[in-house]
Amino acid sequence: MAKITFIAHNGTERPVEARNGMSVMEVAVNNSIPGIDADCGGACACATCHVYVDEAFLSKTGEQQEMEKSMLDFAENVRPNSRLSCQIKVTDALDGLRVTTPESQH
Repeated sequence: MAKITFIAHNGTERPVEARNGMSVMEVAVNNSIPGIDADCGGACACATCHVYVDEAFLSKTGEQQEMEKSMLDFAENVRPNSRLSCQIKVTDALDGLRVTTPESQH
């Protein structure tokens, strides 16, 4: 289990427990985290689970694949630490992960 803290664009923090093997998006949806729309259900076919990964954890989340890079082209306010949360798998190495949701997913 890993502890992930979701931070809303307004600074509100919500820590949750996450099981290994789940995607960060699944954890968000299962915990009703606002700001994670997940319109495609985790198929990497939209960008509505866009998050900003805390810089300290960016290297631990794995490399972006081409499909994720393509989908991020549709996201607003993309930053160097932008990721699609459906593409980040929870592992013990992500214990303490902090991700921030953008102001809008559309």
